[in-house]
Amino acid sequence: MTDPAVVVEVLRGATVESVHCGSAVVVDAAGKVVFACGDTERPVYPRSAIKALQALPLVESGAAARYGFGDAELALACSSHGGEPRHAATAAAMLAKAGRTVEALECGAHWPSHAASSQALARDGGAPTALHNNCSGKHAGFVCFACAADIDPRGYVGRQHKVQRFIAEAVGEVTDTRLDETVAAGTDGCSIPTYAIPLDRLARGFARFGTGRDVGPERAKAFARLRAACAAEPYMAAGTGRFCTGVMTLLGARAFVKTGAEGVFCATFPDQGLGIALKCADGASRAAEVMMAALIQRFIPMSDDEKTAFARFLNPVLSNWNGIEVGRIRPAGALAA
Repeated sequence: MTDPAVVVEVLRGATVESVHCGSAVVVDAAGKVVFACGDTERPVYPRSAIKALQALPLVESGAAARYGFGDAELALACSSHGGEPRHAATAAAMLAKAGRTVEALECGAHWPSHAASSQALARDGGAPTALHNNCSGKHAGFVCFACAADIDPRGYVGRQHKVQRFIAEAVGEVTDTRLDETVAAGTDGCSIPTYAIPLDRLARGFARFGTGRDVGPERAKAFARLRAACAAEPYMAAGTGRFCTGVMTLLGARAFVKTGAEGVFCATFPDQGLGIALKCADGASRAAEVMMAALIQRFIPMSDDEKTAFARFLNPVLSNWNGIEVGRIRPAGALAA
């Protein structure tokens, strides 16, 4: 095992005040590692970073086509959204097409993570529902898949439920990891199972997600459909002011990126045939975003204008409560090379 390396520095003024350690790996479509730092074989819980893989049964089964889901619905199924009005309304509309309501969702309720939407909801005397949960799109996809397959969706978050068994099988096949009782497992924030998968296998899975290689024509078609949906509707994949939305808005189909809790990120760069997986050791999202930005800069060609626009992701500004710039975050170590 290799210890996580210092990969991100936090500066106050010109002085490094804090550092973040982490691991990252980039794999090509043939499975060859083209970049690695830290411990890339250690299993991690990928959390929401693999929502696009978890959406496979929805598309492969024909459920998405049966209910007429377009780019917005499919992007939401892959999302960790901010609970903004369009996010919540789209999740409700997905359920309605399957004859279900918010009561079918088993992800739990929380206030929108998008501050303005949360404030507006409270100001209007409203209360959060499961539709505002950042995972409601994924869960709406689960419910719709179940209904289209004539599976009772009740209890669909359970590890032994048919929905979760289909998902575990699909994710396991793509990442070459058998997701069963022999693998470390936990419960995600939205109550579905989460399985520990090594970073290098996650990266291999996302190389397949980006290229369709070694997965068969139908799965490759499903991958392409999900990527296209997120490229067309990046707002639905995250929301206002979010890293994933900003990057996919700027780069379009050249990059699919997806964050997960506790500093995990997965991505694919289809034009380069690459899959990426990384983990910030202390779980900090701010560092995981800079780690991903450093890999995007390294592997995706950009115009001068794009580089200028991208700088805010690579070197985020730290400001105090008076709006004064007090520091920045930057890649370090192998990621700064």
